[in-house]
Amino acid sequence: MSHTWDPQRYLTYADERGRPFVDLVTRIDAAEPRTVVDLGCGPGNLTALLAERWPDAEVAGIDSSVAMIRTAEESPAGERVAFDVADLRDWLAAVEPQSIDVLVSNATLQWLPGHLDLMADLVAALAPGGWLAFQVPGNADQPTTTIREELAAEPPYAAHTAGAATVAAHDAATYLRALQELGCEVDAWETTYLHVLQGPDPVFTWVSATGARPTLQALPDDLRPAFEAEFRARLRAAYAEDDHGVVMPFRRVFVVASK
Repeated sequence: MSHTWDPQRYLTYADERGRPFVDLVTRIDAAEPRTVVDLGCGPGNLTALLAERWPDAEVAGIDSSVAMIRTAEESPAGERVAFDVADLRDWLAAVEPQSIDVLVSNATLQWLPGHLDLMADLVAALAPGGWLAFQVPGNADQPTTTIREELAAEPPYAAHTAGAATVAAHDAATYLRALQELGCEVDAWETTYLHVLQGPDPVFTWVSATGARPTLQALPDDLRPAFEAEFRARLRAAYAEDDHGVVMPFRRVFVVASK
């Protein structure tokens, strides 16, 4: 079931979403790469950081969302980065082997079923001495995910949400072993961020731009308001608000591999 992305809604918590990207990229020890590609670049605000770090490199951003790429091209990064609309798997199938020095993928691979099988193709795209760096969410056991899944499985919603896209990722050790088997040196770790969110129903605002968006878009117009109202209520019960805001723990899985 197809869904679309809203760049502006996604950017609501741009700083919080950007921190894992920065933490990931700082572990890439590439001195003077010639080609750098951001797979799943979204609105391009983070891809711009790659162009700043490696100003002499050819930097490209790839995303399957037309809306995201349009926003990226209209941003200041559009003057420095070559953005293009493409499915990650199609891009991998067409890219010249051993042609990329740095491949980065931030919170994207979890949307691709069976993405562990893509590791060999990602490594094959790297030039000798190249780097692959990605991070995926590891919060499948958190209320942001479990509440949505439970509510979506209830009538009358289940008939509409059964085919909605969902995320799935592995733990750090699984990625580490897979990439070691492909001959890479691997640094893999996990971090749980404690995001302090402000505003009305901030956890709903967060998830409605990412993990919950396909489920919400799968619902017909006459059912979506009731679903959203109940989803908001259950999230408020799970994530208490105080004078400082709402604390939302978010576990991330990081992998940096050198070929």
